[in-house]
Amino acid sequence: MDDDESIRKALVRMLGAAGMEVLAFSSAKDFLAVIENEHVSCVVSDLRMPEIDGLHLQRALAERMPDVAIVFVTGHGDVPSTVQAMKSGAVDFLEKPVRRADLLEAIARATQRTHRAEAEAVDLNSLKRRYAKLTPRERQVFALVTAGLLNKQIAAELGNAEKTTKQHRGTVMVKMQAESLADLVLMAEHLGVRPSHADFSRAKGLVRAS
Repeated sequence: MDDDESIRKALVRMLGAAGMEVLAFSSAKDFLAVIENEHVSCVVSDLRMPEIDGLHLQRALAERMPDVAIVFVTGHGDVPSTVQAMKSGAVDFLEKPVRRADLLEAIARATQRTHRAEAEAVDLNSLKRRYAKLTPRERQVFALVTAGLLNKQIAAELGNAEKTTKQHRGTVMVKMQAESLADLVLMAEHLGVRPSHADFSRAKGLVRAS
């Protein structure tokens, strides 16, 4: 993305010769108008552009396609802009004229980051779908188990027989497709699952009394 046609064409030729599929845009506005219909692994953008500059584009991209990484290539770089771009997640900030090897290396890192973020998003969505299938009581057991409570403590907390708690725990393991308690704890971390404040306060009391 660059409002300078000669630079834009040169970048397209360079990246195309490297075997990449490239879409070129003269403005961020044009890019944002069509981008959601495309699969994008990396965005390479100028910093200073009419209407929507690179930093505003970066914020818009974070809202619409948060997994896509961005690389800035600019002839007008400055320290504050560089710091802001990098803090907002830019993979690199290269000054024109950019060296081919530097650009290709930055794009490779950006693409890897995008693919990793996409994979993590798919995994999290899968976790959310599995968690949605748990009953309210199973969610309580899930939260208390991953908080470190024993079956007898959970049973006392929830007013169940210990055998019933074991059954709930087994069902949670199956529904969440967890192979171990460590797997379940990691899933709880990703989902942000915690016992309710009241449950956890009572549960801590049970732990101390045990």
